[in-house]
Formats: sequence, structure tokens, C-alpha cells
Amino acid sequence: MSWRPVTALGAMLLSYSFATVAKADDQQLVESYLQSRGVSGAVVRPVTEDFVGRSFPNFSFFGVIFRQYPVAVQCPQILKCANLFFVQNGQVDFVSTIDDLKFFFAANLNPAPGQDVATDTANAWLRFSEELKQDLFYTFSPPDVSYTPRDDITLLRARTSVATGGDGNIDVLMTLGSAGSFVNILEKSALKPGIRPICQATKLLDRDPIVRRMAEQDVLVMGRAARPYLDQIRATAPPKLQQAIDRIWQRILNEGR
Repeated sequence: MSWRPVTALGAMLLSYSFATVAKADDQQLVESYLQSRGVSGAVVRPVTEDFVGRSFPNFSFFGVIFRQYPVAVQCPQILKCANLFFVQNGQVDFVSTIDDLKFFFAANLNPAPGQDVATDTANAWLRFSEELKQDLFYTFSPPDVSYTPRDDITLLRARTSVATGGDGNIDVLMTLGSAGSFVNILEKSALKPGIRPICQATKLLDRDPIVRRMAEQDVLVMGRAARPYLDQIRATAPPKLQQAIDRIWQRILNEGR
């Protein structure tokens, strides 16, 4: 057997392949965990940002969210409607509140000396916090982080805003020790949901033109986040309504909503 040296690109692709397989395996662990506890109906979605991987290199993270629109899925007693699951060394656990998340950071965050590493840490916090507030219709702006080193501590102020799906901000003040160790974090957030699906897709062919326009406008405002809802209605709709749903979805794509 002959061996050829692995190029930098080859090594990167090989690493990506292994990481992708590991992430898929970890997602299966999360889904098996839920199933073993009689929990169904959750949307499980990986959290894959690079800064998350740099901040917590030995973990995989997944949002576990129960849809509330157009028909609410009952949230199980052991969980909230939006949760952050994590997998480390084949072990599954989760956080469901900001207090839980603060404990997770205190227990698992490696020292973050220097601006780049500390900024990753603040970005990771905001990304996780977003997931704990998610109803599958919010999207958020890229984080804005300021870094203020002092003699004994470092302060990071970070903010992300709701880009679509509502209004509001998440503001964070993170304190790190002189060596970059986690000291404390304070978060203030107030999110206001925007339009959510109720019955708009079923009204796209309503006899009343005002009702039709209102339904169309609501679906357009929801944009791409409305795709699962539109698919659900389309699956049992008569042909003419299917065509109307297809037209509104094409408008969403054409207008970049």
C-alpha cells in the first residue's frame, strides 16, 4: 500500500468530514434522549457557528424547540418550549434558562485571554441565548461586541437585535478575570414577537379582497420562516390553493424575504 502526504486542503476536508459525522451522531444521541423520555414533536437543529466551536471545542450544541404556531406543540414538563442541548463525550444534557446557561459557562468555559478569544465567548453566549428565546420565527443580527481590558478584569458588552420576526434586543455585560477566567454575566432582553402563522395561508383565495391582501401581507412579512407552515397547509390544500401558496412562496424568494 502506498501513502501520499495529506495536503492542507485535504486535511481540512477530512477534518470537516469527521466533524460532520460527529455532529450527526451527536444529534442522534439528542433525539434518542428525547425519545427515551417520551418527548416528541421537537425541532432539533444544530448550532454550528465557528465561534461556538472555538469557545467550547469538545461539545456539540443543538436547539430543541417545540413549535407554537400555527398549532402549539405541548412542551414537556422537564423542558421549556425552547432549550439548548449539548453533547460531550457521548453524554447528553441541556439548559433551558439563562441561570442554567450561566452555570454552564462557569463550569465549562476555558479561560479567554485576549480580545479574539473573549469576543468568541461573548458571541457564543448571545447565540445560545437566542436559542433559548427562539420560536422558529426570529432571526437575529450579527452580534456587536466591545472589549474593554482593565488591570484586574475585562469587560465585554455585547448586543444582538431581532432582524426579522419581531422587535427587541439582547444586551449582555460579561466580566472576565485578569487571566480571562469567567467571572459573571448580566443579560437584559426584551423581545416582542411579530406576525405568526394562524390561518393566513388558508385565506389566500378568500372572496373578500381585503382579507386576501391581509393574508398575503402577513405571509410575506413572515418570509422564509413561514416555509414549514406553508408546506403543512399545502399538503392538504386543493389544487387552486396549492397554486396560490406556490405563488406567495415564489414572491418570498424573489423579494429576498
